Amino acid sequence: MLKQKTGSGALFAGGVAAILASTCCLGPLLLVMLGFSGAWIGKLRVMEPYSPYFIGVALVAMIFAYRRIYRPAQDCKPGEVCAIPQVRLGYKIVFWVVVALIAVALGYPFVVPYFY
Repeated sequence: MLKQKTGSGALFAGGVAAILASTCCLGPLLLVMLGFSGAWIGKLRVMEPYSPYFIGVALVAMIFAYRRIYRPAQDCKPGEVCAIPQVRLGYKIVFWVVVALIAVALGYPFVVPYFY
């Protein structure tokens, strides 16, 4: 069985990497803003040294996802998932949501001083 190339794997990898990149710093801030407190929140900073690697993985995955999602519809054979307009639109929406997550992970260190 031939696997269809839709870009969903790269999109998923980019989303997971973006979330992991922001867990060290953005996670504790969100928990404190929601009213959660405790010494355990400080343990979430353990992932901070790996944040640049996660951001790098997210950016590379998003490049691959972009190439798959925004390729011309003529490259898709009739009946393939990438040829269906609703599916293409759904992938594009999810793509830009993940891009927003990555932008938050990249911009967080510059914005956080204004919250403290």
